[in-house]
Amino acid sequence: MVQIEQIFPSLTWRIRHEAMYPDMPLDSVKLKDDFDGLHFGLYADHKLAGVVSLFSQGDVYQFRKLAVLPEYQKLGYGAKLMEYILDFCKIQKATALWCNARVNAKEFYFKFGFRETEDTFFKDGYDFVVMEKEL
Repeated sequence: MVQIEQIFPSLTWRIRHEAMYPDMPLDSVKLKDDFDGLHFGLYADHKLAGVVSLFSQGDVYQFRKLAVLPEYQKLGYGAKLMEYILDFCKIQKATALWCNARVNAKEFYFKFGFRETEDTFFKDGYDFVVMEKEL
């Protein structure tokens, strides 16, 4: 059984840490604006297995820190979180959704209609590209 619901920002931190930056301190996955965003958790059989955070500036939304615990990856949970926030953004009348995607994950975002921009950067040992989708 899979369920997605809004969660407190602090519940995202352990998942982000384990899934994205396990070799860095826990504080490194906390965002300074975490308490300004919306956070969603995916529960698989009542266990928090994935998270995503959503921030808006007017009708343009950015998602950050889409993360699924390693033991739950490759089961379609990341796709379920992405579908959920896409639907959420449409309900909110968002005009666009964007993210800073790890370059090695951009194929995942192409599946949802995101396009790659020319904006790239390197941070915390990873190459990133800005990807966006008009809604």
